This record gives sequence, C-alpha cells and structure tokens, in this order.
Amino acid sequence: MHRVHARWAARARPATGFVSQPEPRSIGLFARGRQLLAGNFLFAGVLTTAPGGSIWQAEGDRAMVDQELHSFGWLDDLAAVGDARARHAAQAWVGEWIDAFGDGTGPGWTPDLTGRRLIRWISHGVFLLRGQDKAAQDRLFRSLGQQTLFLSRRWRATRPGIARFEALAGMVYAGLSLEGMEGLTAPAIAALAADCASQINPDGGIATRNPEELLDILTLLHWAHSAIADSDLSVPQAITDAIARIGPTLRALRHADGGLARFHGGGRGLDGRLDHALSLTGGKRETGDSACMGFARLAAGRTTLIADAARPPEGAASVNAHASTLAFELTSGRRPLIVNCGSGVSFGADWRRAGRATPSHSTLGIGGYSSSRLGAAVKENGVCQEMLVDLPDIVNCIVTHLDDGRRAELSHDGFRMTHGLTHARILEMTTDGRGLAGEDLLTTLDATDKQRFDRALDATQLQGIPFAIRFHLHPDVDAVVDLGGAAVSMALKSGEIWVLRHDGHADLSLDPSVYLETGRLKPRAAQQVVLSGAAMAYATRIRWSLAKAQDTPDVVRDLAPQRAEDDDTDIGDQT
Repeated sequence: MHRVHARWAARARPATGFVSQPEPRSIGLFARGRQLLAGNFLFAGVLTTAPGGSIWQAEGDRAMVDQELHSFGWLDDLAAVGDARARHAAQAWVGEWIDAFGDGTGPGWTPDLTGRRLIRWISHGVFLLRGQDKAAQDRLFRSLGQQTLFLSRRWRATRPGIARFEALAGMVYAGLSLEGMEGLTAPAIAALAADCASQINPDGGIATRNPEELLDILTLLHWAHSAIADSDLSVPQAITDAIARIGPTLRALRHADGGLARFHGGGRGLDGRLDHALSLTGGKRETGDSACMGFARLAAGRTTLIADAARPPEGAASVNAHASTLAFELTSGRRPLIVNCGSGVSFGADWRRAGRATPSHSTLGIGGYSSSRLGAAVKENGVCQEMLVDLPDIVNCIVTHLDDGRRAELSHDGFRMTHGLTHARILEMTTDGRGLAGEDLLTTLDATDKQRFDRALDATQLQGIPFAIRFHLHPDVDAVVDLGGAAVSMALKSGEIWVLRHDGHADLSLDPSVYLETGRLKPRAAQQVVLSGAAMAYATRIRWSLAKAQDTPDVVRDLAPQRAEDDDTDIGDQT
C-alpha cells in the first residue's frame, strides 16, 4: 500500500513554494561532508570510493544503505561545508533522486524515511534552491508536495515509536512550510500531540529503552515545536509536556564525558546534539534515585556509572534490543572506562547478532546462554528483524544512600528456567567516586530452582556450570595484568590509573574485545577483563573492586580528548 499511495501522490501537482524562508534545523559534520565531496561514501560500514561520482553509487547491504541514503541525513554534512561545490553536489544528488524515485518507485517511500527526507529538504531549502532556474525550483516543490501527500495518507500505517514521530514531524514541518499544504497542518499537529501523550512514558522514557532513540525523538519534538511556534500557532500542551519529561531522563542517561549510555542499539549520539537538545529543553530537574527508563545511575566525583536495571523491551519494541540486563558502563571524567560493545548493525547481520548477546556487555553470563534470547527472523522493509524472547520475568533495582557512598542492588531471573539460577549484583560507589565495589551472585531461590540446577549440573558431568563476568574496556584504555595475575591495571589517556581486583574465587584473564561504533569501516579492537569460573553449588558469589590507584589525583587536567577522526580506522586514512 505504500507503493500504491506513493504512485498516486506522484501524479499530483500540489506545492508551489515556501510559506516563509526556512532555516536549517540541523548541521552535520564538516569532515564527513568533505569526504562525500571527495567521492568517499561510507554507509552501513562499507566504503565506496568514486571520485567525482554520485552518492547513489554507494555500495553495501542495500537494505541498510538505502535507509541512510533515502533519509538524506548526509544533506546535513554537505550543508556543514556550505560552499558552492557542496551546494552543486547537493542539488545534483537531490535531482537524481527525483529523476529515479520521484515517481513513487524505489525503497525510499516509507513514512519514516519520507518524514526525515522532508525535514532535510525543507530546512535546507535555501541551500538547495540557490542558483537554480525556475524549472528546477518547480520540480523540487512538486516533489515536496507529493511526498507530503503520501505522508498524509500513510503515516497511520507506521509502527508507533521513532518511525511514527519521524513521519508526523515531517508532515507538521511540511504543512507549515509549503504553500498548498496548510490543510494538513492541524491533523498532523493533533496526531503528534496524541503520540506524545501515549508513547512517551510518565518517566520520560520510550518502549525501546534506547537512549539515542530518545534523543532523536526529543530533537524531532523540538523541531516541530519551533515550527509551530514560529507560525504563530498554539503548541499543544502534550508536546510541551513530553519535552519536559524527556529532558531529565536524558540527563540521567548522560555520562560524565557528555555522551549517552550505549544500550539497546543506541550509541553515544552525535557530538553536540545532546547538549543542544538539553539546552532547548531548559530546567535541570533531578530524577532522584528512581530508575530512569529502567536504568540506574550512580555518580560521584568525576565518575558516572549507568546500569541496565529493568526488563528488556519486548514485542515489536525489541527488534533492536540487547540481552544486557544488569550490564553497566563507567566513565571517569572525559574518558570512558567500562563499556558495552555496542550495536553492530552497520557491520552486517553477524555483528548485529553478536552485539546483542549478553557476552558483548559488561555483566555476568552463563556459557552458551544470554539472559534473553533472539527469536526467529522476520523481514520488514527489506531488513531482517529478530525480537527478543525468553526475557527475564522479574528484574529488581533498589538504589540507596550510604554513609560513604551509594549502592545499587540489582537482580534478574533470566537464567532461572534454563539453569535454576538468579543473578544478583550489588554495586557500591564511594562518595568521592574513586572506588567501586561489586558483588555478583548466582543462586537458587526455591526447591524447583534446585532441581533445575541439578539437572543442568548433571548435563556437564558434574564439571560445573560455566560463567563469566565481563568488563569490556574502551579502546583507548591500556590494560595489563598485574600483581602476578591477581589484578588488572588500566591506564586512561588522561593519566588516571584504575585497578580491578577480585576475591580469588574466579580466574582472571585479559582477553580481546571489540568496540562497535556506527560510522566506522570496521570494529575497533579493544580488550576485556574476564572473571570466569564454574558454579558447583546452589550459591556462587564473586566479589571484585575497581578503584583509582592511590597516586591518581582527584582532579586531572584533561583538555585533549582523542577524536574519532584521529583513529586509524578513519575514512581519510583508509583512502
């Protein structure tokens, strides 16, 4: 039906111009814009080199590449360059899209992609129209109107969540900006307000529990709010309230280095976007000790810890979710220390599956099992989607204040049906943020659990149920085994030294790991500290600690963080 309505809309001749001169809502990365102009097209982890070529020559997994190409996020990067050469490339590549796909064919005709595309085309309208003759201008406006009509008919078929917000925000923006589209404005604003009320939880979270996706929604709501207010219309209270709810939640999910916690398919967020969104939100209301969108936060001194402390998303909201229950990330000042591997979506299906498994997170896992499992693959919009199944039924989280710090008491029963075991984790951070004490416990809770454990133990010929507690390290961390294998020393670029020790009831090793980051050619090599052992009894307890070395100062002058562009996997180095 998307295709039917796309072709119907392509026959219309709706829009004739802008109601008022639009202003850019977002600007991308200057370096990436220069790389695009040089013919270096990096999409979905695949680099296509075509000097003087078109962006539509980009290669890679078509479903993933088409998502990025047809959303026109790259237009922000060309606008960041902003010179005549960037403008001519943008005008040419937009014209090529109209020629190839403007008749309603091709993969770009879904409501979410159309919404993203409309916002980019309109907000960069002056950039795209400058120097164009009347025929080219008319063709651009005609395509904008056709896409808006398509959205007006198909947004209801979009799954609730980020895709629906993208479609509705695009329709609001188009209705307010394009001549002849005014009649679509009121229904679009009303629908967006309804979704704000129903899809943004009272705690400011969303069903997918993806922090970066929540930031994207906040950005869209800010754009829509500004467009409505600039048109002298009344902004629905539901939109204003949703923005106010989201702000404190994003602040709670923000590490000391300014990046978001990387959970459930989300990354750190584009540099500057989180700061800008929070500055527009206003206010700095604290969330207290309550979990925000299911995440627990401990912060003291220069240190922040964010842990996944709730059930994973389920059903349709889980197609990008990870089996990360009780995993945590820790950042010291401007330097991440303990991380999760991240989303492998841009590196192919195998990396995507690996990134979602429990061993790719800084938590305890049982050999061969994740705390949640992946279900059967279902293809949607050309992309294979796998929902999480066999989720933990009960996940507990209690955060309390201590005389000398704060404590988070966490537990989940994701291994109960398979092994009869419940995983409990206690994390205690000192008041100055220089130390973290941890305890991981695998235990049975009742007679039925003991029977399951006995059966699982018998299946190993009484060799024990293998487990591993993983601490994935950021690639910039230099780690070495110390004290004859009893500890691991970790040096940050800032000069800080952290030391991880354990109680001797597990085997300590320093193993290879990866750091999965969107926008790179390949995964970055990293390391992980692993405490491994075998559960032989109804209760197995491992204690560990993570602390700054005694000679590490409380205040570190850290003014030169390494940027992604300096890494050896940057496009410029590869070409």
